[in-house]
Amino acid sequence: MAKQTKSTSPRKTTPKRKPAASKAAKSNDSMNVVPDELSFSATFDTYPAGKYTHEDLGLSEDQVMGMYRNMLLQRRFEERAAQMYGKQKIAGFLHLYIGQEAISTGTATAINIGSDSVITAYRDHGHALALGMSANEGMAEMFGKVGGCSKGKGGSMHFFSKEHGMFGGHGIVGAHVPVGVGLAFAHKYKEDGGVAIAFYGDGAAGQGAVHEAANLMAIYELPAILVVENNNYAMGTAVHRAFGQVEFSHWAASYDVRGSVADGMDVFAVCKAMQDATALAREGKPTMMEIRTYRYRGHSMSDPQKYRTKEELESKKNEDPIIRLKAYLLERKITTEETLDSIDDDVKNEVLASVEFAENSPAPDLDDIYNDVYDSREYPFLA
Repeated sequence: MAKQTKSTSPRKTTPKRKPAASKAAKSNDSMNVVPDELSFSATFDTYPAGKYTHEDLGLSEDQVMGMYRNMLLQRRFEERAAQMYGKQKIAGFLHLYIGQEAISTGTATAINIGSDSVITAYRDHGHALALGMSANEGMAEMFGKVGGCSKGKGGSMHFFSKEHGMFGGHGIVGAHVPVGVGLAFAHKYKEDGGVAIAFYGDGAAGQGAVHEAANLMAIYELPAILVVENNNYAMGTAVHRAFGQVEFSHWAASYDVRGSVADGMDVFAVCKAMQDATALAREGKPTMMEIRTYRYRGHSMSDPQKYRTKEELESKKNEDPIIRLKAYLLERKITTEETLDSIDDDVKNEVLASVEFAENSPAPDLDDIYNDVYDSREYPFLA
């Protein structure tokens, strides 16, 4: 686990939140008075690329090597999944995480895996692998086999692992964010010290459920972090064409919580942002965070990507988070090119083995369709 550290940057993010009792004590009369003048200013924490080293984050060289391997595992896993989709081994939808691996890995490094909770939308493979789900479980799930993390019933969009604190994989845009805030409420209610992190895309940022959840998070001072993975295009519409306020971190001011923005193409920037946010969340101070990233593949496998130019895509490849970390490792002489090549070979073999595992895993029995529908045995599913 990464050592938790407090932010060293000046924070005047939003006015300090008053205790709930103080808010309740405000009279209606005072709230109804309209001042002669009203203004507002706020500052937000930023985590740019290239600012942090692994020493700054309290990470060992072995941990950094582990981060590199995990990011590479996600990349090779997604590449192989795309190939299997083309061979019709994987049905339904497939949303690849290629380009966004620094977000999942930086987050997993900063939290207490298994004790904290993570929930995300349908681009979920990277988060699951970063938290420790095996490639076998992931690939078998996409193949619809019983060896999958959801017994083959969920598929690509519904990766789940209670053991690793991975609560989905959700297909309805934005609908999982209230569930994430509910997980944060559970952590507070149980007083277990856990934090809940809800990831969603820029396209989901305009969903009403997201804002209802943010409001409740603020009111109850929950150990929650809402994170928009801003990859610029949602399904295919540029952010500036869809939102009046494109600085998503600024939305935090509306709910009187901390706001921050991190470069999602730098795993250390993400890790530092998450270290700071989780430390505050454990004190009952929630955060709305924007992580700016870029996906190198389409929204899904059927996306023709006509909304962006080939020149733009090529220029963004210079920011590849895996290439960035590889350069860091070599410049710091933490490892050698030969060792990194060996890791790549090892990862490719692991992913290839996961395909074989998925192929050989049996399909669910037809009778199993009635299982896991209700939690309680008192209310069995009646065929």
